[in-house]
Amino acid sequence: MLSRKGLIPEDYLLTRLAEDVLQPTFKAKQGKARFVGKNGTCNVAHTNIREQGRFLQDVFTTLVDLKWLHTLIIFTMSFLCSWLLFGMIWWLVAFAHGDLGETGDDFVPCVTDIHSFSSAFLFSIEVQVTIGFGGRMITEECVSAIIILIVQNIVGLVINAIMLGCIFMKTAQAHRRAETLIFSKHAVISLRNSKLCFMIRIGDLRKSMIISATVRMQVVRRSTTEEGEVVPLDQIDIHMDNPVGTNGVFLVSPLIICHVIDKSSPLYELSPNDLQHQDLEVIVVLEGVVETTGITTQARTSYVSEEILWGQRFVPTVSEDDGMYAVDYSKFGNTVKVPTPCCSAKKLEEAGGVARFKPKFAFIPGSVYFLERRHQ
Repeated sequence: MLSRKGLIPEDYLLTRLAEDVLQPTFKAKQGKARFVGKNGTCNVAHTNIREQGRFLQDVFTTLVDLKWLHTLIIFTMSFLCSWLLFGMIWWLVAFAHGDLGETGDDFVPCVTDIHSFSSAFLFSIEVQVTIGFGGRMITEECVSAIIILIVQNIVGLVINAIMLGCIFMKTAQAHRRAETLIFSKHAVISLRNSKLCFMIRIGDLRKSMIISATVRMQVVRRSTTEEGEVVPLDQIDIHMDNPVGTNGVFLVSPLIICHVIDKSSPLYELSPNDLQHQDLEVIVVLEGVVETTGITTQARTSYVSEEILWGQRFVPTVSEDDGMYAVDYSKFGNTVKVPTPCCSAKKLEEAGGVARFKPKFAFIPGSVYFLERRHQ
C-alpha cells in the first residue's frame, strides 16, 4: 500500500484500495453489518435470482462488469472460436469442390493452396485479421466462397468492435478516477456558528478537477413504522450546508462538508451516549464529471457510530506560502478536541441554545467538556 511506503499518510482513506477487500479497515459492533464499506463497496449479496437471462439481454454491460481474467478469456475465445468455425467452413468448401486432391494445371480451386484443415485454419485467420501473406487467396470459381468471405469479414468486424469496446470501457471505468478522491477516516460533531454540526472532510489528490462535483449524505438505520412494519435499511436523506454556497463543490483543495443538526435531521435527538448505542450508518456519496475524460464518476464511503467523534473538529490543512496556497495532506484526517455540549441538539435547543451555556473547562489530558450550564 502507498501509505506503508510513506507516500500517502494514514490519516485519510482512499475510496477504493482494491477490487476485493478481505478485511475492512474498520469493524463495526458485533452483529452489525455495514451497508457501504469504507472503500466504497456495497456490502450487499444478491441471492436467489431466478431470471438470470436478464443479464444476457445486456451482454456488453455484463462483459464490462466481469473480472479481468474472465474478460480476457472471453476475448481470446471469441477470436479462436470464430477462426476455427470459419476454418471448418473453408475446409468444407474445399472438400466439396474437390480442391484437396486435385493438382492439375487446368483445375481452378475455390481457394488456392488449401490441402488440409490446417491450411484452411490459416486462411481463416488471414481473412479475418486481413494479414494477406499472399500464399492463399480466393478465386472467382465459387460463388459460395465469395459469400463466406463477406460474412467472415462482417463477423470479424463485429467481434472487434464489441471486444475492443469492452476492453476500453474496463480500462476507462469511472471508479478508477475515484481512487484519488479521499474521505476522512472519521466524522466529527462539534459547534459551528453556534449550532451542532456533523462534519466530514473530502479531498482530491489529482490536479485535474472533478467538474460539477456534488456531495450527498444518507443515514441508514433500522426503523419501525407506525403500523409496526420493520424497515431494516431505512435510507434518510440529510441536508448539507455547501461550503461554497452553490449546488456544486469546487474541489480544488480539501473541503469540510457540514450538516447542521436541526429539527429535520435524523441526528437531532442523539446525544454522545445515544450515538454509541445507535445502529446507524452515515453514507457519503461524491459525484462529478472527470475533467479529462468527461465520464461521470462516483466515490462512496460510510461512517458508523464508532467512527463519529463528538466534540472534535478538523485541523486546517491549507496555508499560504510564497504567494500560493499549499495543502498539507499529512493533516487531512487530524482532529482536535473543542468545547461541545454533551447533549443532543434537541435538548440544546430546548434549553435556549449555546448562548445559555456557560463554558467552564476542565483541562483533562485529551478531553475538554462543558461542565456547567448557566440558567437565565
